[in-house]
Amino acid sequence: MADMDGIKTNNHEGIDPSKNFHTDTAPGKTNYHIKGMDNMSWGMKDRMSRIFNPKSGNALILAVDHGYISGATKGLERLDILLPELQEDIDVVMATRGAIRTCLPPMFNKPIALRCSAGSTVLSEDVTSETIGVDIEDVIRMNASAMAVQTFLGTEDEKETITNLCRTIDLGVKYGIPTLGVVAVGKQMARSPQFFSLATRVLAELGAQIVKTYYCEDFEKVTSGCPVPIVVAGGKQLPPKEALTLAYRAISEGARGVDMGRNIFQAEDPKAMAKAVAKVIHENYTDNEAYEFYLDTKVK
Repeated sequence: MADMDGIKTNNHEGIDPSKNFHTDTAPGKTNYHIKGMDNMSWGMKDRMSRIFNPKSGNALILAVDHGYISGATKGLERLDILLPELQEDIDVVMATRGAIRTCLPPMFNKPIALRCSAGSTVLSEDVTSETIGVDIEDVIRMNASAMAVQTFLGTEDEKETITNLCRTIDLGVKYGIPTLGVVAVGKQMARSPQFFSLATRVLAELGAQIVKTYYCEDFEKVTSGCPVPIVVAGGKQLPPKEALTLAYRAISEGARGVDMGRNIFQAEDPKAMAKAVAKVIHENYTDNEAYEFYLDTKVK
């Protein structure tokens, strides 16, 4: 085992200032538009290109997988109505296989990030214990472009969720399907820049081709230190302006996408909000410009 004495830091709030992430230096020039993917197989690159727009290099992922923990979440009561309405405005939908098969028409024709981990519901006191609830054959049958697996680092279930992730990555590499490693945070878990910097790097080192995490201070160091694309979770519902500011800051500081759920499907006008977030992600709109666009676009 590596000697941890020279690795650990007592700086629990921020990232060790002695570390040099070269945030002012772009990644080395490559022949492919997605960070860290030059040496992947053709099938892997093809699926990654469906997720990350080749022109902007970014992605807007609509997360509607909340039901596997919380049931009919507000705004997701009728996925069969919501998803076709937002089809043209998003790049990817993250959902469970049950929701996809029952609520998503096959002509939807947008990439699927298939939720593959499954665990306890909100009725349980602990939602950190998860298993893999989808086998690779079903992932292939559903033509998924990525497999999403949640990890709970720093909990009693850390090893189990890392095992889930590694087994999924192994199968994904075998069949050319990327794994989206999700940095989950529970009520008792740290939300510091140091934690997110560590967690995103660990998931990438284990082989995840995409990492989903939360925005935090020193975020440009988090993205610089992660050798694969990071997408930022939208998190809890925010006022539209704050949600657009979150997206703008994340993209400005190195994220390659936003995985947004409640801030779109619980918005006053979900379609206008999805369009506004897409302006930030793909067209370099500032948060102020996107908010003005949202106000002009939403149904009065």
